[in-house]
Amino acid sequence: MIDPPPTVAAVFAAIPTAPRERIMEMRDLIFAAAEATETGPLTETLKWGQPAYLTEATKAGTTIRLGWSEKQPEHCALYVHCQTDLLDRYRARFPSEFTYDGARAILIPTEGPYPQAALQQVAAMALTYHRDKSKAARP
Repeated sequence: MIDPPPTVAAVFAAIPTAPRERIMEMRDLIFAAAEATETGPLTETLKWGQPAYLTEATKAGTTIRLGWSEKQPEHCALYVHCQTDLLDRYRARFPSEFTYDGARAILIPTEGPYPQAALQQVAAMALTYHRDKSKAARP
């Protein structure tokens, strides 16, 4: 796996060990989803102070962000743009696999098991959001 840019690495370094390890696993799943869907290379940067993953080269998807907060220390979050229908699609496809937070986040426990294959599929859906939407619009 490639190392994050220094600014992103600094954000990771500031997160306590357990949530940092989980977020790094989530990061790996995002990169695996980009490879599987051929939506990379991804641009890894910061948005709103959180690690963000963009399909700038292919413009195939919407931005994914990863986060952790002391306000909810037992969860890490995978965020997508709230004006997409992705959370509705995630809920329909994975009704009991995840805890959802409004219209923009999936919460993943900082420790213990979680559905990694489903999370990779969630990431793939975000990384192909625009590509899939344009395919669906074609007659």
